[in-house]
Amino acid sequence: MSYTPRLKTKYREEIAAKLMEQYNYKSVMQIPKLEKICLNQGVGLASADKKLADNALQEMTLIAGQKAVPTKARKSISNFKLRDGMVIGSRVTLRNDQMYEFLDRLISVALPRVRDFRGVNDKSFDGRGNYTMGVTEQIIFPEIDLDKISKVTGMDITFVTSAKTDAEALSLLKFMGLPFKNQEKPQ
Repeated sequence: MSYTPRLKTKYREEIAAKLMEQYNYKSVMQIPKLEKICLNQGVGLASADKKLADNALQEMTLIAGQKAVPTKARKSISNFKLRDGMVIGSRVTLRNDQMYEFLDRLISVALPRVRDFRGVNDKSFDGRGNYTMGVTEQIIFPEIDLDKISKVTGMDITFVTSAKTDAEALSLLKFMGLPFKNQEKPQ
């Protein structure tokens, strides 16, 4: 017997039907779905201290449950003491089961740990059905050991969907359980 993430099952059994009904799609292939989640963490001070970039890689690997890759500077900028090829951050792209597992952990464990949390901003869509949110502290994730972090850093989380419009993507992410500000609960 193979394991299926809880949100993946919920999407197949409930969310797809709700979206089909809400937008009157002709085919099940038109129903928007989550394609990937991209995590990106830029470490601005990494040009001065290489250890910060290494720590960012390790933390990102822990949070995502998948090995993070370093992002490197594309060109040298002398004012920022930046050289071409220098490691300045880390990123991870999650797909399939790992994506659903991460989303589940983000919604049920990490976001409730944010101080003064009132929901995520619903204005951060890009016009093509993708949503990006920022997290100011990596310590909201339970995988991070507070005693071992040297510096509190943030990250960007991008949800790439197959939705054609922002409204469809908003409905999809709402049904998935992402808590948006100023929004009533979907039926």
